[in-house]
Amino acid sequence: MSEVKISDSIVYIGADDKDLDLFESQYVVPNGMAYNSYVILDEKVCVMDTADERVSQVWRANLEKALGGRKPDLLVVQHVEPDHSANIAYLAEKYPEMKIVGNAKTFAMLGQFFDIPGLSEKAVTVKEGDTLSLGSHTLRFLMAPMVHWPEVMMTYEESEKVFFTADAFGKFGTLDTDEDWACEARRYYFNIVGKYGTQVQALLKKAAGLDIQKILPLHGPILDSDLSYYIGLYDTWSSYRPEAEGVFIACASIHGNTLKAAEKLKAMLEEKGVRKVAVSDLSRDDIAECVEDAFKYDRTVFMSSSYDAGVFPPMEDFLMHLKAKAYQGRRVAVVENGSWAPSAAKVIKSYIEGFKDVELIEPVVTIRSALNAESEKKLEELAAALV
Repeated sequence: MSEVKISDSIVYIGADDKDLDLFESQYVVPNGMAYNSYVILDEKVCVMDTADERVSQVWRANLEKALGGRKPDLLVVQHVEPDHSANIAYLAEKYPEMKIVGNAKTFAMLGQFFDIPGLSEKAVTVKEGDTLSLGSHTLRFLMAPMVHWPEVMMTYEESEKVFFTADAFGKFGTLDTDEDWACEARRYYFNIVGKYGTQVQALLKKAAGLDIQKILPLHGPILDSDLSYYIGLYDTWSSYRPEAEGVFIACASIHGNTLKAAEKLKAMLEEKGVRKVAVSDLSRDDIAECVEDAFKYDRTVFMSSSYDAGVFPPMEDFLMHLKAKAYQGRRVAVVENGSWAPSAAKVIKSYIEGFKDVELIEPVVTIRSALNAESEKKLEELAAALV
């Protein structure tokens, strides 16, 4: 990884993990993951979070290089999740005079993860709006509960106008990955933070009162230009507004006939002028990307085979993910397939009824085994209603 330059006094000490297959043991990360951490060098030396155990060796080496023989006076713990806290006990043991800065919930959680002798004497407990001077740098703390853990807080450095945002504004992928920020940031947001839109909105209102020149998240690149673009996307995502006009067709097909019907519906929609239609095979495609697309577009079609008097499990798994992430504010449609007793629609509709502000577009289409003239006509009616 090439050197990340923030400023003369704020030094990047994070590390990339290019060998990680699943982030949080569930999200496919073909381009690995970045674990960001920072040191502020002033009259007092302050470390901003640590890093995951998998990159401890690199992180510790980066820290020692940045310290240049100095000792850290403070460690700010913005988030206790293990991918950012794995080296806290190491630091506390190596630098016993170092103070640990967090909020009341931070210290309640730290004791669950680590046995840190004398933690109560080391603890500096802060609350909303508190400030801490390092010399020429002043840290101001903003509480951000449930973005996306209850102890999360963020830190605004007043002199350089940088905003340390914990997991907010993060993305999948290492820092040297050359890819569009929004795509992997969107997948990251909706799958990890997505349930907590109300809390993110509260955070954005606080941030609106700050003069922010750089955003320093715990994952992904440092954001130092066109910040209104990134903040605007977070506002859209956290308010559950669709980001784009289009139709996402989520398909769970056993033998392929339902998937053929999905492709047929896609062609019908495109013929009727819908410019963006995306189809995913829920049995094979990354479920996190499917969740991302369901939130991205203003319309979703749930198409599934029936299975054991219910719905094909990949579809139910997808619906459970949407429920967990507070899917809402969309128009949806349902297509079921069943050879002798179609049952998928009933299960899908039971989930839809639990979603907030979701409109079901009629007709609900039933396919018997494979598309025929009758069911294709119904599919055409649905395409027209979707448009």
